[in-house]
Parts: sequence; C-alpha cells; structure tokens
Amino acid sequence: MSETIGRAPSLDDFARLAQAAFASLPEAFRRMTGEVIFRVQDFADPDVLAELGIEDPFELTGLYQGVDLTQRSVFDPTPQASLVFLYRRPILDEWAENGEVTLEELISHVLVHEIGHHFGLSDDQIDAIEAAADG
Repeated sequence: MSETIGRAPSLDDFARLAQAAFASLPEAFRRMTGEVIFRVQDFADPDVLAELGIEDPFELTGLYQGVDLTQRSVFDPTPQASLVFLYRRPILDEWAENGEVTLEELISHVLVHEIGHHFGLSDDQIDAIEAAADG
C-alpha cells in the first residue's frame, strides 16, 4: 500500500491557519490587539530584507510593520495600518528542520511574536516571556 503525501500548504492555507491561531488566543488578548491586518507571503519583499540587513530570505519568518501601541497618540488620529506578515516558505523550512512542533504551533508562535511587537515589546522581552511560559 502506498502512502499519500499531501501538498505543501498554500498561501490561502496559511492564512486560514493564521486566522485559526488568532481565534484560539484568549479573548482579552485579541481585544487588546485591536485592528491588525494579517498578510501571508512566500517571502519578505527584497526591500524589506535589505532594510533589515538580511541576505537570506529564509531567515525571516514574520514581521510587524506599523506604529506599536506604546507609540500611538490621540494627536495622530489616522496612524498607518498595523500589519503582521507571515512568510510561508521560511516557516515551512523552519518547521521541516525542527520536527518538534506542528505547523499550526509554529504559525501561532510566529503570529504571537509579531503581535508582541505590535504591543511594543522587543525581541528580548518576547524571548523572556516565552522562556517564562515554557519554564
């Protein structure tokens, strides 16, 4: 009997997984997040990678773009939209290399990490929170 291997998840599949990951977060967390637009792309745009000093597009799994909540002001009534990007190919690559987590768990991890930036947290602060949660 032959085993059937499915196709890699498409961009639309990833978007559905990200929506499900966001929906599974605690309601208070989702409410605090406010209006954030989620985008799924295969890779970050070359301009973004250059701006971040990243040569290998597989090194960036997600990105937050926007004014984080700590920097917003009532004097700026129309801030730019807050965007969370998930990059499908690097996430798939990390998932294949890791082997310890499900794709859904990894997508959720990247999503929550980027929302952390939306809340104004640095990478070090997010890492410390994750370590405390795992600990």
